[in-house]
Amino acid sequence: MACHLRSISLPSRPYSNEAGVQQELQILEAIISSPSTTIITMCDSLRRLGDIYGDVEEMIHLPSNQVCSSQQRKVLDGEIESSLELLDLCNTMQEIFVELKATIQELQVALRKGDDATVQAKVLSYSRLVKKAKQQFKKTSRKATSDKTDCAMVGLLTKARETTASLLESTLQLLSKQIEMPKQSLVSKAFYKRKVVCEEDQLQALESSIGDLESGAGHLFRRLVQSRVSLLNILSS
Repeated sequence: MACHLRSISLPSRPYSNEAGVQQELQILEAIISSPSTTIITMCDSLRRLGDIYGDVEEMIHLPSNQVCSSQQRKVLDGEIESSLELLDLCNTMQEIFVELKATIQELQVALRKGDDATVQAKVLSYSRLVKKAKQQFKKTSRKATSDKTDCAMVGLLTKARETTASLLESTLQLLSKQIEMPKQSLVSKAFYKRKVVCEEDQLQALESSIGDLESGAGHLFRRLVQSRVSLLNILSS
């Protein structure tokens, strides 16, 4: 079994406005596609994405965005429908992160006891959980609500939704590479004991990172709810 965790820093966030939000989303897109992206980076990115939705919500409350044409309202209604799908996805990811963290904790206990059968079972459980989570993205649409819209707010929301789905999916891809099946038969018992100490430290770091992912997903979920409520208020006005 092997765990791999590294960290890279993110640039500071710019001032909140349309151009600033666009720049933030572009930064996140670059992070997602970067080969040097890590779990720790994704933890920061999830929280950062939640902050972006906070910025968009501030824009929603601007007087210029409180009045929409019939066409804009139609496009906005479509984006609100898509936001519900994204909320479901984010909530599912939170639940998966909780399960993964519990599995990592059980794996650490099994390693300390030298229970090879349980270690292998927990590694398989971890892999199955990640695979189960990946299946959720087959149900998620990332298509734009409309190819053309003169509503900048809807354009930002669509882009943020697409970025959110990509970020969560990329996070799962990274998580799937964090643990490999142990091969105790290839090493001596003495070496295995030293290896367990190293792996426990790595697993503790992974557990902590998954906890941060859970927290970041929770932060994002709350922001998504607030944004959705604000959009619904526009349509009901």
